[in-house]
Amino acid sequence: MAALGWLTPRRRSATARSVLAGEAAAEAARKTSAEDESALLTRAPEQAPEEPAFPVAGDDRAAAFFDLDNTVMQGAAIFHFGRGLYKRKFFERRELTRFAWQQAWFRLAGVEDPEHMQDARDSALSIVKGHRVSELMSIGEEIYDEYMADRIWPGTRALAQAHLDAGQRVWLVTAAPVETATIIARRLGLTGALGTVAESVDGVYTGRLVGEPLHGPAKAEAVRALAAAEELDLERCAAYSDSHNDIPMLSLVGHPYAINPDTKLRKHARALDWRLRDYRTGRKAAKVGIPAAAGVGALAGGTAAALALHRRRR
Repeated sequence: MAALGWLTPRRRSATARSVLAGEAAAEAARKTSAEDESALLTRAPEQAPEEPAFPVAGDDRAAAFFDLDNTVMQGAAIFHFGRGLYKRKFFERRELTRFAWQQAWFRLAGVEDPEHMQDARDSALSIVKGHRVSELMSIGEEIYDEYMADRIWPGTRALAQAHLDAGQRVWLVTAAPVETATIIARRLGLTGALGTVAESVDGVYTGRLVGEPLHGPAKAEAVRALAAAEELDLERCAAYSDSHNDIPMLSLVGHPYAINPDTKLRKHARALDWRLRDYRTGRKAAKVGIPAAAGVGALAGGTAAALALHRRRR
């Protein structure tokens, strides 16, 4: 399971640690997606609706990057993973109560609070220390079916499918453990996932992180590193998130989207004329700009190919 908190001394600057976390996430994502790429490329769309202006079909230098918590899935992945571990007696009830409080805060506040997120990841790191990576991956598959599958936002999944149908790669980018994120990406038919990387030695978790949690600026570094490695053109890429903490990532791409946005992101998105979509009530946000092909009903099959991105900053 990937990393979850600032547990190592700050021997590097925050920027250097963000770069390290981003590069580690990109490397892990490329390794996990390579095995699935050939299978994804052989899929064919179930139907060929009228092509929307965006995403551009056949653009193999474009990709899409989706935040996970409250963008693709209701709630926080780390909380749901914690519930599954508690069910399997990985920790005591007091720790579950702690996870529950963090999830309640997340739902009420509607934003990712760094202090609460760090607390959750500190707890998770201590819980998985000494366990094998393969063990947690196997358990993660079960936990997805038990607690996560029914919490995927249909609208956001349809947006991801629109990119896949256009022949573009789609990546999750999340502070959740990379192993958990990879499972979710695979279950949704996405290309892969960038997530927090927890250190392991000989397949056993040490309880430490590689860099820092993939949060805020670290997400932007991960996307930048992956784009460079995959020869993607960021100006032609899209990014989706609910949180103002992801403004650095959203600002990297030519097509930023605010999905179920918190107050700060909504204000920022409107000021910059970014596209918005809110699935929490089923209503459209002020500026929609989402192609009809990405409607809630368009959820089936598609091809994943494409690649691309060249660095861009605003």
